[in-house]
Amino acid sequence: MKLSRFIARRYLFAKKSHNVINIISIISAAGIAIGCAALVIILSVYNGFDGVVRDLNDAATADVLVTPVRGKVFVPDERFDAFREDPRVKAVCGVLEESVFVQYGDRNKVVVARGVDSLYEQVTALRDHLVEGDFSLTFGDLNQVVLGRLVAMELGVRTTFLQPLTAWFPSRTRQVDLLNPLASLRQEKLHPAGIVSLEQNFDQKYLFMPLPALRELLEYQDEVSSIEIYLTPQGLDRKGMASREVLSALKASLGDDFLVRDRQQQNTTLYKLLIYEKVAIYLILLFVMLIISFNIYGSLSMLIIEKRDDIATLQAMGADDALVGRIFVREGWMISLLGIAVGVGIGLLVCLLQQHYGFVKMPGNFVVDAYPVVVQPLDIVLVVVGVAFIGWLISLLTRRITK
Repeated sequence: MKLSRFIARRYLFAKKSHNVINIISIISAAGIAIGCAALVIILSVYNGFDGVVRDLNDAATADVLVTPVRGKVFVPDERFDAFREDPRVKAVCGVLEESVFVQYGDRNKVVVARGVDSLYEQVTALRDHLVEGDFSLTFGDLNQVVLGRLVAMELGVRTTFLQPLTAWFPSRTRQVDLLNPLASLRQEKLHPAGIVSLEQNFDQKYLFMPLPALRELLEYQDEVSSIEIYLTPQGLDRKGMASREVLSALKASLGDDFLVRDRQQQNTTLYKLLIYEKVAIYLILLFVMLIISFNIYGSLSMLIIEKRDDIATLQAMGADDALVGRIFVREGWMISLLGIAVGVGIGLLVCLLQQHYGFVKMPGNFVVDAYPVVVQPLDIVLVVVGVAFIGWLISLLTRRITK
C-alpha cells in the first residue's frame, strides 16, 4: 500500500477525538451521500415516467408506419399483400384519417376520425387503456365508435346511452346549395362502444370508427391514408423497435413512393425531448453536487492546519511536498467515495422499496397509482463516475494549501 494512501486512510478511519474538523468531515461525507442518493432516486423516477410516456405513446403507434410521399391517400397494391405472409409480421392494417364534424345531442366538436379495419381491433394496445366499454367498432350490421376520454366528456357521451353520434363531412362531389347547405353534407351515424384514455393531446383529438363507414362518409372506395404494420417478436430488435432487416425489406419493396418509419421515427421530437430532459436533469444535479463538494475543500483546509505538526514531522523524515499533497488529495477523495457508497446504497434501497411497495402515491387520477421507479445500471455508473470526478477535482485544490 502506498504511503500516502495509508496515512490518508488513517486520518479518515483511525479513532480520534470528535473535534470540529472531524464533524465537518462527517458533514461533508453526509452531503455527498445525500446528493448521490438524490441523483439515483431522481434519475430512477425520471426513468419510470419516461417508460410510462413511451408506453402510452406506443399504445397508439404502430411498429412501422407507411405513408405516401405525395398525396393524402393511396390505394394499397399487391406489394403490401406480400408482407402479410412474412412470419415477422403480425398484422398489416389500413388506416384512413380525416378531420370530421361530430354531433351528439346539442353538442358538437371537430375531431380527427380514424377509420380502422377489424385486424386493428385485434392488435391495438389501446384495449389496455379503455376506461369504459369495449374496443369494438361493429356489432352485427351496426357501426360503432370509440372515443378519446376528453372528446367523450365534451360531447357528453356515455357508452350506456342509446342515442347515436352523428359524423358530418362535406361531399366531394355535390355542389354547395346556398338555400339548403345541409344537402351538401354527408353523415354517418355511430353508436358509442368505448372510451379510451392515454394522454391529454390524444384524448381530446381522436375517435375510432370502422374503415368502411369512414370511406362511405368521405366518398372513397379502397383508399387509405396509411398502412400500419405490427410485428412479431422476430421482427423487433432488443429495444422493441422494428429491426433494420424489416425496415430495409419494406423500403426496398415499396421504393421511393412511400415513406417507411419505425416507432421512434414517427415520434422523433418526443424521443429526443426525453433524452435531452434526462441529460439536463443529470447536469443540473451534478452542478449541485459540485457546490456540495466544496465542503470537502473546507474540511481538508482545516485538517491541513490541524496536522501542521504531522506535516513537519513527515518533511523532517524526508517527505517532499508532492507526498504531503497526495496524502490530503487521497483524504478528500476517500471522503467523496465514502459519501458515494453510502448515498448510492440509500438511493437504491429507496428505489427498491418504492418499486415493491409504492409508498409515495401519485396525486389525482393518473395512469399509475404510485411514482414509477426504474433503476438503470448506466445511471448508477454515471452518478458514481461524475461525483467521484468532482470529488477528485476538489481534492486537488488542497495541493496549493500544502505548499
